Amino acid sequence: MTTSTGRTGPDGVDLLTVGEALVSLRSPGPLAQGGPLTMHLAGAESNVAIGLARLGHRAAWVGRVSDDELGEFVLRQLRAEGVDVDAVRRDADRPTGLMFLERRTADVSRVRYHRAGSAGSALDVEDLRAPLAAGPRMLHLTGITPALSDSARDAAAWAVRTAAEAGIPVCLDVNYRAGLWTREDARSTLTPLAGYASVVVASADELDLVATAGADEAGAVAGLLARGVRTVLVKLGADGARAHTADGATYVEAVPVTAVDTVGAGDAFTAGYLSGHLDGLDLVDRLRRAVTLGAFAVAGDGDWEGLPRRDELTLITGSAAGTTLR
Repeated sequence: MTTSTGRTGPDGVDLLTVGEALVSLRSPGPLAQGGPLTMHLAGAESNVAIGLARLGHRAAWVGRVSDDELGEFVLRQLRAEGVDVDAVRRDADRPTGLMFLERRTADVSRVRYHRAGSAGSALDVEDLRAPLAAGPRMLHLTGITPALSDSARDAAAWAVRTAAEAGIPVCLDVNYRAGLWTREDARSTLTPLAGYASVVVASADELDLVATAGADEAGAVAGLLARGVRTVLVKLGADGARAHTADGATYVEAVPVTAVDTVGAGDAFTAGYLSGHLDGLDLVDRLRRAVTLGAFAVAGDGDWEGLPRRDELTLITGSAAGTTLR
């Protein structure tokens, strides 16, 4: 049984994002040795929604959560960050998915998921009809959602097709998770979805999941642009990022910071780019905002906790390392 959290859907939001939010239990050391766990909100799509909301945009997240304390925790966290969750459904029959993250060394963290049969994996088309009909300025989803279940895959396909037909730009972040499906299965599902997107986001090793198998970056980009994608963003981590459009390739360097925790950096990058898009910035400035948010993400602990407010965007680009602002 599912119930709605309130109204029928977010009206006039800047960004509607669809996916599964998780409860993340973090350990500062090996899980097998026990020790304290701290409770956090996690999920690629909810990370993006928070990143947009912190920059002053109206962001809505849609998915399913359990009808218990863990589901309430997810919703309270998102509401506290200004994210619209009015269309989220509470599922009394399924649990909220869990993610365990252990810090194994200063440079390596390891993740374990307990999400099989979760509320988020039961996402279906009916969950998305009202929020998409409300007319968001942009739809965002990742390759994680269609990997969760058959119904979630169908919902993702319906959403990108319906948005594109309504003239709503679609952003697809490939976000491949090897623990959820094979590259072959991902390619067969994500390549058709990419044809409805105006923006495709991928790391260099993910591009062939939305293009011909084995295609290099130039070949994958050419194929995507030929299919109607307007911008292909290639995340290069500490080396920055490239954006490909019909006018050619544009590159920006990463913002140099001391890396603390890389989890959520790709989602922060996407949030920064979409914020720049919504603000009407040119391509270079969109990319600069994208790498700036990525830098904020890796410079602090947590998936999204260190993301900036709008008046903080220059904190790490305009200050020397080790600066204390008084």
